[in-house]
Amino acid sequence: MDALISELLPTLKRERTSGRALALAVVLRTEGSTYSKPGALMLITRAGECAGLLSGGCLEADLREHAITVIDSGQAMLLTYDTRGPDDLLFGLGAGCEGAMDIYLMRVGPEIDWQPFTHWQSALAERRRTAVGLLVSDADSAHRSGAVLLPGMVPELDAQLLDVAQLTEPAWLQDRSGRKVFALPLILPKRILLLGAGSDAEPLVAIAASLGWQVTVYDHRSAYAVPERFPCAERVDLGRPEALASTVAVESYDAVIVMSHHLQSDATYLRVLAASSVGYVGLLGPAPRRERLRAALGPDFAKLRGRLRSPVGLDLGGRSSAAIALSIVAEIHAWLHGRRGLPYCEFTSR
Repeated sequence: MDALISELLPTLKRERTSGRALALAVVLRTEGSTYSKPGALMLITRAGECAGLLSGGCLEADLREHAITVIDSGQAMLLTYDTRGPDDLLFGLGAGCEGAMDIYLMRVGPEIDWQPFTHWQSALAERRRTAVGLLVSDADSAHRSGAVLLPGMVPELDAQLLDVAQLTEPAWLQDRSGRKVFALPLILPKRILLLGAGSDAEPLVAIAASLGWQVTVYDHRSAYAVPERFPCAERVDLGRPEALASTVAVESYDAVIVMSHHLQSDATYLRVLAASSVGYVGLLGPAPRRERLRAALGPDFAKLRGRLRSPVGLDLGGRSSAAIALSIVAEIHAWLHGRRGLPYCEFTSR
């Protein structure tokens, strides 16, 4: 799914504890220029509070009104918004975004055990890929529109859900009876490993966590590897550089940043990473320092070719630790999405 469910979970937890049902809004289809794409999610409470964002704020007020109806009636609802040209005036939204989207609203509450979130949370805890289906059309079906189809519930769809679980985009499924099912894959959070827990690691962890990434911080200095300094980190480990390979599953991380500010420690870390298959290895520090590490590693340095980013980060300007952290996270984000990190205005039509 496009939206990370992590930003929805605090609202879900509060409403679930109070026994209050919510409305789940799901983007099914888009055309033209839209803020969100298919698979984006938003939760709306009975009081009108929203978690997540499907537009720049232009649609949310109208969605709130419909969400109350869905919560009270239990009946799912399909809404179409078209902000292209003069049609936008019919809605009175004035968005001018030149796009259209279909948004599906359904009730999530105790009567269905807060699905699909209960299933997603279980899969997240196990870091297990999965997909769930939302029944949008229920022709000749025992399940009514708005039903959540979990793996194992409809054997005929299980193989298709398994295929969707390996994707990063939602997909439409249909069985022999004509059921139209919108299948949402659970996108597991990216895992980032920081080798070094200096003060400049603190803003980096905070920015990365704001994107829903799970960050592990590792350092050999007890004064630095303190969990209280990194409240947003998933883990903070104290360990010698030489013990990294035996104590941390390096291969399970999407990206690693070497930033201990200690030359020998960084050399040890890079040697471990050279023997791994981690696709992104960032090295903090100027080019002359990188060359010293190249000499220290000898032939092992060549194993990092095509994976090492040094100096790490995009050229965004600024010299503060927060600015440097932003440039590093921006580069990783671009790499994870197969992008070059260029300004939109350089390649969009004028």
